[in-house]
Amino acid sequence: QVQLVESGGGLVQPGGSLRLSCAASGSIFSINTMGWFRQAPGKQRELVAVISRLGNTNLADSVKGRFTISRDNAKNTVYLQMNSLKPEDTAVYYCNVRSDVAGSIYYYWGQGTQVTVSS
Repeated sequence: QVQLVESGGGLVQPGGSLRLSCAASGSIFSINTMGWFRQAPGKQRELVAVISRLGNTNLADSVKGRFTISRDNAKNTVYLQMNSLKPEDTAVYYCNVRSDVAGSIYYYWGQGTQVTVSS
């Protein structure tokens, strides 16, 4: 089992910045990729960014050039630095990790943190 605790959401004006953090605990040795998804009202949950254990990243086209994902393996924490925020970035952001255990794959989700971009 992996437990995830997110922090860093809030209200920000357009053009502003926020940094989300997600700390993992529990069976951390099994963690492979870590990432962020978001879900806006009335929309499906979508991938924002993902990072591998070795640091390879993949970002959604809508956030490329504005968001950066990073991780600190020593702290078992993944970060999402969000710059030049737009109203359309408003959503609940969820941390997600992939855990590989004995040939099986498990996905864990954080509780979600609200990001609101508004003037």
